Amino acid sequence: MSDDTLLLVDGSSYLFRAFHALPDLRNKQGEPTGAIHGIVGMLRRLRDDARLHGGAKYGAVVFDAPGKTFRDDWYPEYKANRVATPEDLKSQIPAIHDLSRAMGWPVLVVPGIEADDVIATLVARAEAAGMKAVVSTGDKDLAQLVDDRTVLVNTMTRDGSPPEPMDREGVIARFGVPPERIVDYLTLTGDAVDNVPGVDKVGPKTAVKWITQYGSLDGVIANADKIGGKVGENLRAALDWLPQGRRLVTVKADCDLAEWLGEGFDELTLQDEDGDTLLGLFERWGLRTYARRLEGEDGGEGGRSGRRSGARGGLPQVGHGGIRQADGPAGEPASGPAGAEGAEGAEGDGAGEGPAEAPVAAAEVQPTHYETVLTEAQLEGWIEKIMTADLVAFDTETTSLDPGQAELVGISLSVEPWAACYIPVAHRYPGAPDQLDRDAVLARLRAWLESGQHAKVGQNLKYDMHVLANYGIAFRGLAHDTMLESYVLEAHRTHGMDALAARHLERRTIPYEQVAGKGAKQIGFDQVDLDQATAYAAEDADVTLALHRHLHPQIEADDKLAFIYDRIEIPTARVLFGMEQVGVLIDSDLLRQQSAELATRLHEIELKAYELAGQPFNLGSPKQLAELLFGKLAIPVVKKTASGAPSTDEEVLEKLALDHPLPKTLLEWRSLSKLKSTYTDKLPLMVSTRDGRVHTTYGQAIAVTGRLSSTDPNLQNIPIRTAEGRRIREAFIAPPGHRLLSADYSQIELRIMAHLSGDEGLLKAFADGEDVHRATAAEVFGAAIDEVTSEQRRYAKVINFGLIYGMSAFGLASNLGIERDAARSYIDRYFARYPGVAAYMERTREQARDQGYVETVFGRRLWLAEIRSPNGPRRAAAERAAINAPMQGTAADLIKLAMIDIWDWLVAAGMRARPVMQVHDELVFEVPEAEVETLRVEVPRRMAAVATLKVPLVAEVGVGDNWEQAH
Repeated sequence: MSDDTLLLVDGSSYLFRAFHALPDLRNKQGEPTGAIHGIVGMLRRLRDDARLHGGAKYGAVVFDAPGKTFRDDWYPEYKANRVATPEDLKSQIPAIHDLSRAMGWPVLVVPGIEADDVIATLVARAEAAGMKAVVSTGDKDLAQLVDDRTVLVNTMTRDGSPPEPMDREGVIARFGVPPERIVDYLTLTGDAVDNVPGVDKVGPKTAVKWITQYGSLDGVIANADKIGGKVGENLRAALDWLPQGRRLVTVKADCDLAEWLGEGFDELTLQDEDGDTLLGLFERWGLRTYARRLEGEDGGEGGRSGRRSGARGGLPQVGHGGIRQADGPAGEPASGPAGAEGAEGAEGDGAGEGPAEAPVAAAEVQPTHYETVLTEAQLEGWIEKIMTADLVAFDTETTSLDPGQAELVGISLSVEPWAACYIPVAHRYPGAPDQLDRDAVLARLRAWLESGQHAKVGQNLKYDMHVLANYGIAFRGLAHDTMLESYVLEAHRTHGMDALAARHLERRTIPYEQVAGKGAKQIGFDQVDLDQATAYAAEDADVTLALHRHLHPQIEADDKLAFIYDRIEIPTARVLFGMEQVGVLIDSDLLRQQSAELATRLHEIELKAYELAGQPFNLGSPKQLAELLFGKLAIPVVKKTASGAPSTDEEVLEKLALDHPLPKTLLEWRSLSKLKSTYTDKLPLMVSTRDGRVHTTYGQAIAVTGRLSSTDPNLQNIPIRTAEGRRIREAFIAPPGHRLLSADYSQIELRIMAHLSGDEGLLKAFADGEDVHRATAAEVFGAAIDEVTSEQRRYAKVINFGLIYGMSAFGLASNLGIERDAARSYIDRYFARYPGVAAYMERTREQARDQGYVETVFGRRLWLAEIRSPNGPRRAAAERAAINAPMQGTAADLIKLAMIDIWDWLVAAGMRARPVMQVHDELVFEVPEAEVETLRVEVPRRMAAVATLKVPLVAEVGVGDNWEQAH
């Protein structure tokens, strides 16, 4: 008997999952590398994580061989539904085999025998030798192998969560049946992936129910005559097939592998990595992070590149004060496909750089020197360090993700690699050591915190600035922010500190849940044990400093990126902090009145819907709505949801509303219901008790184009197309003695299109101050400009803006309600009159394909992960984005430059006016009446002067007692 473990990897299932889950990664030669990234990351992670395999001595990666297997002889239709392996995947398989071997993994490819059967045979051998087996797979078929000595583990989890071995209880929890009944289960449900039929209309729930009731498949067959209904008929009709189905889904555990392996396991001994070979392969295929790790370039500079994302790519966790989230309380959505299927530090050139992160194996790190500051002498020692340091990493720990409600629990500082301190000031758990007084600590640090001469770096420092403001401290010296450094370098990826540490430093950081727990049992950071708190919080500052040292030189090496970072993003963070502090005044009584009116209107619409439907129903229930529309009313189904149910989304209802009155009524109900729940009901609840204002949080590192986002509340999505939506803006008011001033760039993206394309017709229209839509209509319809009808101008406006967003002839036809041939004719005429636009679009597509990104006028990089995708629709969407992104991104750059310039002018001039909202191309100011005329002139002048383009920039201004009047 042996206690050794055999670790087997189902390489074939992971190949396809990695290929289809990751973006179209490419190396410098333009060769596809997505599957390579996914498999390499997964294999390294699996080998390094002894928790999953107990330090296995033996192992192999098993792949399917090309060609038929014995199951094809049993059933000619076996896997007949599978499409041919994509060429981009085929080309990566030899490299994956080579890389697997160089990483020390034996590789098995047995002609005529599927990988599942090779794995089953090896598991049987291992068990016969008294060994344990761990099978890494995502294939449900292999659950039939699980027993007391064999477990499964899925190392490519979609959500990036740590994998957990699946034992017998795990199989039961997942499938509802034990491992010895998985074959019965699969026989009944069938296996669509392998084209093995089951019993028609029998899904997992029915299969589990039958097996539970009758004990086994044989029991189900014996009682087939007792099962009623259509499903019983289907079972009886399948009785002759079921033995063959069972044969096909049963893995074969006695395959003859003598030609490929000896009797023992020596040939499957896991080896050490072949560093030289591996380095060459990493360089050949563009796996730069792994190459650097092998060469030791990153060895001494670990650290946490920025604030952690609350739950590492998931929802932020209360108790850490937002410090680990990517961009404020909203957190940062994962980038790329879900979970990136285990891509460990995946990277590539051009189109490929951008999968979401999965945890990486910890790199070799130096010992850390983290100090818990509990005495005045210790504090004074650190004050001396930070007062003389060129740059200090600064971080706070708090009790809330909402900066307005956050209570300071502690401060962490770092001035050199691998060393940091944590100054606890409000840990309150039973038995907590005595700590320095919070007010006294802040008083001693005030001079440094408020000094613009002492440079600080943090991860999303805007959050910390708000926390300190709660204690009357005006933070200055924001020199660098690692979240923004990451955003400038690769906006398409995630920017949470934990992800950055894994991606750039190969450093596994302490999860928040490890120190505070999770779910209902999670505690606030003020309840965390000081030793654990210090390890976690000091690591924040240490990693932040290390990330800055890693990221900032890459920015400074490129003048355009340096401009975006130094002149746009860092100053914008300071302005956004000021705007968020000021907030905007809300008339809560008016909103409550509007809510009551909307409630009355919604009730009237409900009654009308009941009348049209012929019965009462829940207008908010998609299920009831689908039953009503497509069942009772027999309206043809337009499209289905991912689960196969008829869709009732807005697009479907809009299409149905052309011919049916009920969908039109439902659309009106949905629109008003959303206004009520999202704005008129919610906004009064979000008014701060401190100042009677609403304080949104602007997300600076969310949109890949550089646009700002707004959360809690979202002030950028208040609808203006309906009267009810515009009325909500009436509740955004100026205080007594003030007015609101709104300044908006005019036709900004069209002007940027004219600049980028250099089209003479567009340049002339803007230079002459013409109505560009009227000028376009004159060109497209061959009319004199003063003879253009309102209908022709409307068509031209749709064409102008539609082409910016890559609208096709089909889209234009749908938008205008015309035939597709007519729409195609309009587009052809447009490009004939504006050839520079057509040339720009083609030039931009080529640039995107060549380098994987496009740029704004100022040099912001807009990455396009799918621009070389073999998937046609994905590639087409990326090409449309490539055309629009430089315009939207340049517009975002311009409004940020305007915000910075105007803020600096207001402060320098001693003005009391302040910007209170930014909504895409619009800035809203709260202005004392005595300053209104000055701002009415100066704001549009400054907005127009922030950059010199080939066409004039124009900003329009309005003033009123509320936002609607001003806008």
